Amino acid sequence: MNREEKSAAIKEIAADIEAAEAIFAVDYRGISVPQAAELRSKLREADASFRIVKNRLTKIAADEAGEERLAELLQGPTALTFVRGDTAQAAKAITTFNKEHEVLTYKGGFMDATSLDETAFKSIAKLPGREVLNGQLAGVVASPLTGLVRGLGSMIQGLALQLGQIAEKGLVSGEAPAAEAEPPAEEPPAEEEKAEKAEEAPVEEAPTEAASGNEPPADQAEAPEEEPEAKADTSNEDSNEEEG
Repeated sequence: MNREEKSAAIKEIAADIEAAEAIFAVDYRGISVPQAAELRSKLREADASFRIVKNRLTKIAADEAGEERLAELLQGPTALTFVRGDTAQAAKAITTFNKEHEVLTYKGGFMDATSLDETAFKSIAKLPGREVLNGQLAGVVASPLTGLVRGLGSMIQGLALQLGQIAEKGLVSGEAPAAEAEPPAEEPPAEEEKAEKAEEAPVEEAPTEAASGNEPPADQAEAPEEEPEAKADTSNEDSNEEEG
């Protein structure tokens, strides 16, 4: 490896260190090329990469990336797993692979600011994957919201039923239903009473023709009818005398 290749390798390792959320170091002695390809395929599902490194170049890259903890892990044959995605799933992939082939020895690692010994690494490997945890978290967060939505749905349904009943009674159009209308007054209003009295008033209050003096009193009006009878009687008496 010439100087340019070494410089390129250092830059690549430094970039992997800076981008990784977690780094696992293992002794890879005894792993075959097909086995390494199988492990890389499983780690790719967790957005992680498996890389066999040269310790001296990796120390230089770690210094450039500002990661001093990595230097103590670079003893003997070393392969690094750079995790950018699901840390638990990557640890599970390594643990499952090693149970089948028993070719890897865990040296150590770290996740963010936390250093991981072998016990912590195996504990992380037993955790559910990120997708499962996200689903559980979403369920916990959404459960109160689900209750709220159901409550609102019941309120809206009840309101719709009430509006339907009101619509049947005719209140939606703004008119009160006949059953709820106020009963008519038992007695006529004062204006109607005045109108009725006004209709009857002319009979009692209008002055009669006799009272106004246009016609004679009743006993004087009857006298002329009696006088002709008296004259008729006299004429009859005179005619009887002449005949006698």
